[in-house]
Amino acid sequence: MHFPRIANEPETGEPPMKVLALDNLQKVGIDVFTKEGIEVDVKGKMTPEELAAAINQYDAVVVRGATKATAPCFENASRIKVIGRAGSGTDNIDKVAATKKGVVVMNTPGGNTVTTAEHAVSLMMALSRQIPQATASMKAGKWEKNKFMGTEITDKVLGVVGLGAIGKSWRTARWGSRWSWSPSIRTCRRRTRRSSA
Repeated sequence: MHFPRIANEPETGEPPMKVLALDNLQKVGIDVFTKEGIEVDVKGKMTPEELAAAINQYDAVVVRGATKATAPCFENASRIKVIGRAGSGTDNIDKVAATKKGVVVMNTPGGNTVTTAEHAVSLMMALSRQIPQATASMKAGKWEKNKFMGTEITDKVLGVVGLGAIGKSWRTARWGSRWSWSPSIRTCRRRTRRSSA
């Protein structure tokens, strides 16, 4: 997320730019501001009433999905210049009310694309091996290993329904991962096989 640059020249006497980061914004997001010398107040979820009471103390606000920036939050807004959603949607921000007050509404489209694509792969693996069902069975005190053998996906054709940003990320899944193992493990396994033979 890139906020509009707001000049804070020391000779002007202007206070430093101040950002309110809500909904437990992760450290990587906070570092974006602190590296630019921007003061950040980090807080959890705020009610619309709490946000309305605090909004004039800040030049910018960052929310995730928990805090709702409703129309009353902007009624008396005078200092805030931008509100950003650390996520793809802006449904928890009243864009009409913000725009009327000259507040720019921003988001971070694509910020969670890889995460969501990886999650989809994880769910597919879990379903093919029937992990949710097997987990529920074990929690019920059963041991039904023959019932939950699952299906291997090796040499199978996997289809992706939908080729938006997430579907494309899944389709071209490389993600920069590297797989390796220690040669000593292979040696150990050979010795184990020989000793057991």
